Amino acid sequence: MLNEIPRSRPATPLLDEVDNPSDLKLLELDQLEQLAEELRSFLLYSVGQTGGHFGAGLGVVELTIALHYVFDTPNDKLVWDVGHQAYPHKILTGRRDQMLTMRQAGGLAAFPNRNESEFDAFGVGHSSTSISAALGMMAAGRLQNTERHNIAVIGDGAMTAGMAFEALNHAGHLDDNILVILNDNNMSISNNVGGLSSYFARMWASKPYNFIRTGGKRVLSKIPPALKAVHRAEEYMKGMVSPGTLFEEIGFNYIGLIDGHNVTGLVEILNNIKTLRGPQLLHIVTQKGKGYLESENDPFGMHAMSKIDAGSAMKLDAADDENVESAAVSSATSITSSPSYSEVFGSWLCDIAEQDELIVGITPAMGEGSGMKSFAINYPDRFHDVAIAEQHAVTFAAGMACEGLKPIVAIYSTFLQRAYDQLIHDVALQNLNVMFAIDRAGLVGEDGPTHAGSFDLSFLRCVPNMLVMTPSDENETHKLLSTGYHHMGPSAIRYPRGKGPGAAIDKDPNPVEIGKAVIRRHGKSVALLAFGSMVSPAIEAADSLNATVIDMRFVKPIDEEIIGDMAAKHQLIVTIEENSIKGGAGSAVNEFLLASNYQIPVLNLGLPDDFLEHGKAPEMLASVGLDYKSIADAIRKKLKDCKIQSEAV
Repeated sequence: MLNEIPRSRPATPLLDEVDNPSDLKLLELDQLEQLAEELRSFLLYSVGQTGGHFGAGLGVVELTIALHYVFDTPNDKLVWDVGHQAYPHKILTGRRDQMLTMRQAGGLAAFPNRNESEFDAFGVGHSSTSISAALGMMAAGRLQNTERHNIAVIGDGAMTAGMAFEALNHAGHLDDNILVILNDNNMSISNNVGGLSSYFARMWASKPYNFIRTGGKRVLSKIPPALKAVHRAEEYMKGMVSPGTLFEEIGFNYIGLIDGHNVTGLVEILNNIKTLRGPQLLHIVTQKGKGYLESENDPFGMHAMSKIDAGSAMKLDAADDENVESAAVSSATSITSSPSYSEVFGSWLCDIAEQDELIVGITPAMGEGSGMKSFAINYPDRFHDVAIAEQHAVTFAAGMACEGLKPIVAIYSTFLQRAYDQLIHDVALQNLNVMFAIDRAGLVGEDGPTHAGSFDLSFLRCVPNMLVMTPSDENETHKLLSTGYHHMGPSAIRYPRGKGPGAAIDKDPNPVEIGKAVIRRHGKSVALLAFGSMVSPAIEAADSLNATVIDMRFVKPIDEEIIGDMAAKHQLIVTIEENSIKGGAGSAVNEFLLASNYQIPVLNLGLPDDFLEHGKAPEMLASVGLDYKSIADAIRKKLKDCKIQSEAV
């Protein structure tokens, strides 16, 4: 048991011999326990150097070793759900020496990535996709007459999503070889692993039992009443000692409960399962953060951490997403006293709930990261965490709105994508009073493209009845939250991860005029129409250009009056947004100018038509031309190309 994160690379003689799973198979079975200890130490050391997820990975060290020891990866397909737990997998599959580049630009990704390694069978990052993906691989192998094993590893949290059960149901229908490993690390399904249940689990995975189970039933099929009686007896027996009846009913052979930290026991079970036919579900119980004392005591708070700076105390961060996005933050932002955008939202929500009993808060497993902790404590009857079920969260809110409540759905931009149909069909089409507080809009840095909120302005502004707002600082966030609350109909307010520029908050609960932008700086020749997080760099760029800056505030309805006024008084219009240029806020400006026959050059700046890999968010923004220096340079170039005489050139 480790009490602290290693500051120097620990001695790992066995691990150093394992460059890929073929090396792992050369070890004796009785060496695997030592390998697990070394892998756990190295994992803590490497994450201490880079920051990132480590709690989930510590919990699956033995499972990861056993899977690669028993199965023939990458020929056998191993799919990790979400991917927070995949660091040990990366270490054992040829990436040990690259672990110190984790989450850095040009280094290893925070999640499994097909472009990174042949051992990463499926790219993940969002929850509850593993069973569907593994099932698709199984069906492809069957069609291609390819013999291989297909394994999905899914946590008990991810199993709460409807998508996981849709895949389980389909797997039972296809009735072919697939192994689903349910990693129960919160004891939310089962609270103990007793000797009796472990004995039965070994029995259910054994060859003799399954020979009798399948062969005997074929014989008894000629006597239907006898077959039914045997099936019921088996079902009742399993129901008494395990929670597997549900899985049995949809066509899986349930095997559990198994101690997920007994590596030799896991190897034995997996070797037996390899010989079985049909859908198998192995239920293991693990401890998140296993092997590191503080993480074992606080698995939620120790879900992820920032890197350890030399001479400084270790910095640990709470799990803040699913959906669980990395909570690593920079030291610079952590020491400032200004609240994060999530905290601004959480404070506002508590204030408005005190005034209005019809307010309810809904989140799909993002309450902590979305700033709803205080609301959940103070208003438990009005707080609903529906687990990893984004689609349900939105339609649940719609049902509440039909009965006069005022639901506010706190959700990350990347996960709202999963509930797009419900947003359109169940909320917007019926013009219901549901407000979406969209966190993590724009780039999120080290977690990469799976978690970036790059598209919400594009996919929201095309939906009828939607009010779409982009606050530029903490005070604007408070104002526009109040505006969305007072609005009759669906509304969305999107804000970035982390802290804003430090604006003082005026807690005036009154709304601003819908669709009205504000002028932040007066200038000449060039008008910068900036949205949300881009207002601050736009003002910095404008200072060197003597340009006008408009804080647009609203994407829908867009302020056509001020756009027209800027077009009449300036020689160049520039739109700036931290969203995809394709179909984004700049496109809304273009559409108005074209429809109104304004003849003026336009420069649209935003995220490119690409999936941006991980890195530090400020560096990523600079790389795509969204820091203030790049904005100013792009404007000067546009002026020169258009042969416009201006103070900016």
